[in-house]
Amino acid sequence: MIKSVSHIFGGEAKVKIMRLFVFNPGVIFSPSEVAHRSQERPKRAWAELRILLKAGFIRRRGKGFTINDSYLYLPAIENFLIDATPITEQEITKRLARAGVIKLVLISGVFFHNPDSRVDILVVGDHLKHNKLVSAKSYIEAELGKELRYAMFETIDFQYRFGIYDKLIRDILESKHKKILNKLGL
Repeated sequence: MIKSVSHIFGGEAKVKIMRLFVFNPGVIFSPSEVAHRSQERPKRAWAELRILLKAGFIRRRGKGFTINDSYLYLPAIENFLIDATPITEQEITKRLARAGVIKLVLISGVFFHNPDSRVDILVVGDHLKHNKLVSAKSYIEAELGKELRYAMFETIDFQYRFGIYDKLIRDILESKHKKILNKLGL
């Protein structure tokens, strides 16, 4: 779906930058932060920022930029960008698989328009490598345009917490979620 969305909006870089501003209202981003958070080259980010500024979608704030909350089409664009998910469940699972032997991946929160959820992604597995998980999370964040809240557990720790009805685990499982990989039989 991202290919059709990026074609409509003039490229993948623009869509990622628009998502960054839509999902972070009121936040002022410097051009270098925009490039870093969207994982785009600085020159490309600058070009897109100039276009979005000229269109009135963003505005200058000091040395940075923020969303223009009085932009006429902002509500329609927000809804469209939220519903047009730029990353598939398979891509999320594939990216996270590099972090270890993954047994459970659960998505919640931002994926279901629920900002009050405790986490957006729950990862359970064995031999988890924190730096690989953070790298995968950064990629997903760049695609979504929003920082993700996540929790990761080794399988044995998760099973223990699940068995004692741990509050965090209970809150996650009782909120709206989807298991996109489930080798634990939950």
